[in-house]
Amino acid sequence: MKKQYSPIEIKNLVTSSIKDRQSKVEIGDFARRWEKGGGFSDFLDTLPAILAAEDLRKVIAAIAAAHRNSRPVIFGMGAHVTKVGLNPIVIDLMRRGVFSAIAMNGAGIIHDFELAMAGNTSEDVSATIDSGRFGMTEETGRYLSEAVRIAEKENTGLGAAVGRMINRHEMPHRDMSILAAAESMGVAVTVHVAMGTDILHMHPDFDPAAAGAASHRDFRIFTSMVTALSEGVYINAGSAVILPEVFLKAVTLARNLGHTVSGITTINMDFIKHYRPITNVVGRPTRSGGAGINLVGHHEIMLPLIAAGVIETL
Repeated sequence: MKKQYSPIEIKNLVTSSIKDRQSKVEIGDFARRWEKGGGFSDFLDTLPAILAAEDLRKVIAAIAAAHRNSRPVIFGMGAHVTKVGLNPIVIDLMRRGVFSAIAMNGAGIIHDFELAMAGNTSEDVSATIDSGRFGMTEETGRYLSEAVRIAEKENTGLGAAVGRMINRHEMPHRDMSILAAAESMGVAVTVHVAMGTDILHMHPDFDPAAAGAASHRDFRIFTSMVTALSEGVYINAGSAVILPEVFLKAVTLARNLGHTVSGITTINMDFIKHYRPITNVVGRPTRSGGAGINLVGHHEIMLPLIAAGVIETL
């Protein structure tokens, strides 16, 4: 037999005053209207102190504080950062000394090189995949294979070798290259390759053994950066798998070798939420101290906002 329910009696409900209640939102945290003629700092001040707007302020403050205190700010970037036109922002922050080091996935060197050489990149995959022509750009395979040979011959990392190759060939648009700028300024750039993921790996001149050795050398260089990251900042912008995994391994390797890596601020930036960045960048490395922040938004909007905020703060 089904149980029959009667409406519950609510006359004895216990209430309390809103004055005694803890609330998440109050009017002091609200946005302020914009006044014509204001500057960028004024704009930041108008944002509400709530959710992502408050996180944006925290990110800007953390990067500015690290720079003021001579602590590292390592910028880890997927190739999407380059593909949405942000190389000038990254280069400017390197020149200002805000970004002390850069880490890329394997696709990063492809798009950065193509910009330096031709002033364009990011082919239309849908237009060429059916014919088998996708990824078969001759210059990309030839020049980047040369960079791999440079890395092997000069016992250097892949990031430094590509930057060196771009500058030695005086590529016409090298002023737009993060790798070339970093090599000129002495800023470390490491490249972390997953074999088979990049068009370069299909070309006959490509030396996988030399590329693997150079990328492993870059991993050890990256781990050296991480050993000095206490009270600094690590940013993961647009890498869903490779760099979050590399960062987690670098943190544990550094700690295993006796280095204290604590009090770091980790920041993940992407336009959707991914498991690995949130876990391996924002969560796990900061469990024993520090802060992890996840910003959801388009890189082409978020990174210029952060860069402008840091420059205004400094």
